[in-house]
Amino acid sequence: MSPEEIAAAVAAYAADRKALDILQLDLRGIIGYTDYFVICTGRTDRQTKAIHDAIHHGMKSEHGTLPQRVEGLAQARWILMDYLDVVVHVFTPETREYYRLEQLWGEAPAQVAGVS
Repeated sequence: MSPEEIAAAVAAYAADRKALDILQLDLRGIIGYTDYFVICTGRTDRQTKAIHDAIHHGMKSEHGTLPQRVEGLAQARWILMDYLDVVVHVFTPETREYYRLEQLWGEAPAQVAGVS
């Protein structure tokens, strides 16, 4: 799968679990360690875990792809899933507001994703 296809698939799985404010940041040419961030929000830590589970299951069963690393699953305020070319950030609302990745990477082209 291309990085664009991975980002689109991840965004769709997140949308299936009613993730809020799904955003793809195109980081090609800005940083060297990944091509895209997919950022989304779950209303609660329980929903962030459900979003993670949907992404993990969908990518594994439909695309044969597992993340290289997952961080933050136990607390579920900021779950990071590293698919190498795509890094997924699933936040609770408070944590997303605190870290404000969209502002940190403000020069990156952004696309609202996962909207049906």
